[in-house]
Amino acid sequence: MLRRLAVAVTLGTVFLWQVIVAGTTTAWLILRPGVRPSPALVPMLYEGLSPTGAVVLACLVSLTPGTTAIDIDPGRRRLLLHVLDGRAAEEAIAEIRRRVERRLRVLFPEGWS
Repeated sequence: MLRRLAVAVTLGTVFLWQVIVAGTTTAWLILRPGVRPSPALVPMLYEGLSPTGAVVLACLVSLTPGTTAIDIDPGRRRLLLHVLDGRAAEEAIAEIRRRVERRLRVLFPEGWS
C-alpha cells in the first residue's frame, strides 16, 4: 500500500514536471524560426497494464503538450499517438515508457480492475 502511494506521488510529480518541460519545448518548436515541426501518427505498444491503466496512460499522454492519444486498442495493447514532431517520435515514446508507463504498471497492473 505504501509503495503504491509513493509511486502515485512520484508519478504526479514527474507528470507535472513533464507538462512544464513539454509546454516549453512545444512552444519553442512552434515559435522558432527555420525548421517546422513534422506532425505524425505513431503507434505505441504498451504491456502489463489493465484496461484502466491504459486509459490513464492515454489521458496523461494527451494532457502533456505536443502529444495526443488518438486511439486505444486493448486487443493489440496499442495506443495511436499524434506527436507534434515525428522526427522525435521514438524519443517521445521512450520517455513515456520510462517516466509514466512503468509507474502505471505498479498502480494498474494487468488483471487489476
